[in-house]
Formats: sequence, C-alpha cells, structure tokens
Amino acid sequence: MFSKPAPKPDNRISPAPEINPLASPAPGAEATARNRARPASILAQNLIIEGSVQSDSEVQIDGLVRGDVRVERLTIGETGRVEGQVVAETAEVRGRIAGGITAKQVRLHSTASVEGDITAEQLAIEPGASFEGRSIKLQRPKAEVAPSPAPTAAPAPAATPST
Repeated sequence: MFSKPAPKPDNRISPAPEINPLASPAPGAEATARNRARPASILAQNLIIEGSVQSDSEVQIDGLVRGDVRVERLTIGETGRVEGQVVAETAEVRGRIAGGITAKQVRLHSTASVEGDITAEQLAIEPGASFEGRSIKLQRPKAEVAPSPAPTAAPAPAATPST
C-alpha cells in the first residue's frame, strides 16, 4: 500500500582532483591505485573538445583538444592533438602538442611533434620526433626532501699518559 520511493541517482559531475607531478605518492598509494585500476578514457579521432580536460586516471587523445589537459597518465595517439598546456604524471606523445608539458616522465615517440617547453624529471626522445622548445629539469619542492639527521659529535680521544 505504502512504499518508499527509490532515491534518485546523483548525476552531478564532481571536479577532478588536482594533479601535481611534483608531489610524491603517499606510502602504499601506488599499490592501492593498481588494485583499483580503471579503464582509460579515449577521445576518438573525430572528436574535438573546446575546453579543458581533467581526470585522475588515464586519458588517450586521438582527436583534438583545444584547451589544457590535466590527467594522471596521458597518451596522445598519432592522430591526436592538444592545443594547450599538459600536466600529467606521465605523458606518451605520438601526435602533436602546441603548448608546454609538465610531467614526471615524458616520452616523445618518433611520430611526435611538440612546440613548447617540456618540464620533466625524465625525458626520452626517439629519433624522428620533433621538439621545438626548452627542456627544463623538474625540481621537487624542498619540503619533500627529508632533512638529514643532525651530525653527532665524535667522542673525544682518550688522553694518553705522558712519560
């Protein structure tokens, strides 16, 4: 006779968390991330996005993004293009980027073309790739470096009796 209505699903899209390539993962975070592996989001070859793309997982771009891209792991396919800044943990580029890249690891494959600065801890460029810009070493923030222990004073040598 009386029934409780089913709750309506929440269809709001929550903003993706900030990706900071400078931050070290929390202890155990890498294992946890592997345990909850999520499939990559793929932006198809015929897709054009006017605006920014954000995700806390993997994104593969085979189409065109006119805007900034902030993702955990980025793969730009041979037909993929980004016209904007890229921030990621890792970036594999086979297509074109017109803008800067900031990531811990960047790999430019032989078909890649990048016009912009690359800031990375590790940068690999295959023969045939095109890169026009500056390569800047990614510096970890000083706060992440563990302070070295205070030096301990060495014991004073024992006095020897003189004869």
